[in-house]
Amino acid sequence: MTPRTLIVAALIALVAAACGLGPVADLDGEWILQRGTVGGRALQLLEGAPVSLRIDGSEIGGTAACNHYGGEMDRDGDRISIGAVSMTEMGCAEPIMALEAAYLDGLSRVDTARRDVDQLRLTGPATELDFTLLQPTPDADPVGTQWRLESLITGDAVSSVFGEATLILAEDGTVSGSTGCRSFGGSYTLEGDELVVADLVVDMRPCDEASAGQDSQVLGLLEGPLRVTVSGDRLTLMGGANGLDYRAVG
Repeated sequence: MTPRTLIVAALIALVAAACGLGPVADLDGEWILQRGTVGGRALQLLEGAPVSLRIDGSEIGGTAACNHYGGEMDRDGDRISIGAVSMTEMGCAEPIMALEAAYLDGLSRVDTARRDVDQLRLTGPATELDFTLLQPTPDADPVGTQWRLESLITGDAVSSVFGEATLILAEDGTVSGSTGCRSFGGSYTLEGDELVVADLVVDMRPCDEASAGQDSQVLGLLEGPLRVTVSGDRLTLMGGANGLDYRAVG
């Protein structure tokens, strides 16, 4: 190969790397499914039931039309393998559940990934999933934002939420919200990433069997110091191995 050919080849490689082209491109980001075929059948995407894929190194997650999911991805160049995923356990209307099942089936089939700037294509036997990169959401302020509970974290397990569970850390140092069964209020301090809730008062209404466990976990966690993490419109409160995952709603 001549020196001129070597220079041209090097320039092509640099341009490809800069544009995020080809199998060695970084796959990290939040991706939204635009179209897909699984087992030779086109996915029927539904308004109001988005399908997303979040990639952070070897960790993946997202929303599968109805439930949240998470798992691990092995990668070697353009070759990938996605193992079994953990799921929340929410129930949705049948068309949404059918989309979810087909999408998760597709994830289990894919073995190749290619990124072209803000486009990601995962392919496998009779399977093709096309995603568009979702632009990052600025981190919400934990104070003054209304948060809605989306999932409960218990060790390595993630479970769905009953009812409308909320949290508001007001600028005047008061906290209020709901466990999905009972409302509560009190005061708080937030120093760095540590949240401490005090003087918690909870209404005395009884909880049904379905929401009692959630009520207990929320109130139990609020009794101890919590580590606060904000990523875009998501707020996670962790107390040891257990936690609460919220999304901003206003």
